[in-house]
Amino acid sequence: MSDGTDSTDSAGHTDAGTGFFPGRGPADPGLALFLNAGDPGLDRLDELVRLLDAERVDCLELAVPFPDSVTDGPVIRRSARRALDRGVDLDAVLGFVERVRPDLRHTRIALLADWGHSVKPVGLEEFLRRARGAGADATLLHGLPPLARRRYLEAAERIGQPVVTTCYPNSAGEVLAESAEFASAYLYLVAHFGRSGTAPAPDRSALAPVVATLKGLTAAPVAVGFGVRTAEDVAAMGELGADAAIVGSALVAETERVLESGGDLLAELRGFVRGLRHTPVREEQPTN
Repeated sequence: MSDGTDSTDSAGHTDAGTGFFPGRGPADPGLALFLNAGDPGLDRLDELVRLLDAERVDCLELAVPFPDSVTDGPVIRRSARRALDRGVDLDAVLGFVERVRPDLRHTRIALLADWGHSVKPVGLEEFLRRARGAGADATLLHGLPPLARRRYLEAAERIGQPVVTTCYPNSAGEVLAESAEFASAYLYLVAHFGRSGTAPAPDRSALAPVVATLKGLTAAPVAVGFGVRTAEDVAAMGELGADAAIVGSALVAETERVLESGGDLLAELRGFVRGLRHTPVREEQPTN
């Protein structure tokens, strides 16, 4: 893993894969947030991503919107539909990442894409090359067929595109080991089976030994998500030994609420993000 410093390639992009959750751990777990690209619209999303960077959110899991996700509850499915209705597709999302990523000082972007809707139509290797070229710090594939998993991991390693791998607390030992081996960005431990936004708070007693096992198998950060909604949940994931917590549906629901109410999107989401941390982020002071 990198020491967290940035470097740039010949195209001026920050080097992919650097610094996921640097310095984070039990006392101060990192924070990853999920949003569908295009909800809010890409112009407002540009402002929002810059706000997340200013608030030192460690990672944005940015989804290329796709319909009828079997792993998502109604909140994220409605969000994806709003984005799709705006015409947001893979080309638009890659263009957005390419525009915004060079200006981010802290936040890394993990690009989430659905295998059937976004990846298969363009081809696996072409998708990975385009994601890396746009400046995505990592990719995370949804709905990847088990038979394609090894091909994806090997292609990403060959192309140099860091990946987020996933597993569950009750995954077979060989799945845990493979996820740990190929987690070149971070390992996402999904706390529950089921649909996002409907899961209970993570079961700490069930997660603790799995986190310990994974930490013994990989040097990559381990992040836990599904059912993580509050500052208490985020802190609890750190106490279990995870490097970071992932908040998805709660942020998407708050975004939906603010958009429907006509509130100040940036101000209210800044408050939401700050509410996920027990320790406030210290704002950087301007230099003279």
